[in-house]
Amino acid sequence: MAHRVPIEAEIDLHAFAPRDIPSIVEEYVDAAARAGFREVRIVHGRGAGVQRGIVQQALERHPLVVEFWDAPESHLGATVARLGEPEHVA
Repeated sequence: MAHRVPIEAEIDLHAFAPRDIPSIVEEYVDAAARAGFREVRIVHGRGAGVQRGIVQQALERHPLVVEFWDAPESHLGATVARLGEPEHVA
């Protein structure tokens, strides 16, 4: 299933079903890199940390993610990712 992903420096995942989060993150990172963003913020919420874990696992596997960290101002409610250059723009 394809998702419509807004191409901004931040995405809020609260509107998406948890089962869709890995594909949303993958598609968002791809699109953000193609749009020229080199750093993005992914809002996943605080809670018990389940969404945070899903997001960070997806970022760990993504070839365009150079590094990621918890956004300090959000008290573990968001993750910031630094992106590398895509090899080709689709």
